Amino acid sequence: MKNNQFVPVLSAFAALLVFAASCDAPTKTEEKTTEAARPDMAEVKLEIQALENEWAKATSAKDVAKVMSFYADDAVVMNDDEPMRIGKEAIQQSLTEATMERKPGTTYSFETLDVFGDGNVVTEVGKTTVNDAAGNVVSTGKYVGVFEKRDGKYLCIRDINNDDAKAK
Repeated sequence: MKNNQFVPVLSAFAALLVFAASCDAPTKTEEKTTEAARPDMAEVKLEIQALENEWAKATSAKDVAKVMSFYADDAVVMNDDEPMRIGKEAIQQSLTEATMERKPGTTYSFETLDVFGDGNVVTEVGKTTVNDAAGNVVSTGKYVGVFEKRDGKYLCIRDINNDDAKAK
């Protein structure tokens, strides 16, 4: 009698194992979809660098309105040696003050060193170089920017930056 009960139980257990194993294995279609959904981070890096080039050009030209166009309305900026700025109004006030203090002919460049993320939200690590009117490097720094793609365009939602050394 025990043998008669053992066979159906064993069969049910084997069927359950086969079912469970098939649930965990991705299908070829799922694997292709997942692979296709991954962004080409080299292309994302080029896109972010192009944005940073425009940002540097606007910063060098003291074009506060253009610089503000790179920020989302709910952005947060954490500059070196000042309080956190939340929202465009606070960011614009800080940027305007900094722009007025800048010496004529000062130019900025931003270099994207690395990007990572899912293509919709991207974190950038970069470095800043500031030159005086004669082209001499007067300061360097580093930054982390977090960008979110909104309406097909990357906007900065978090901006953290600081100088490598205090100005003399």
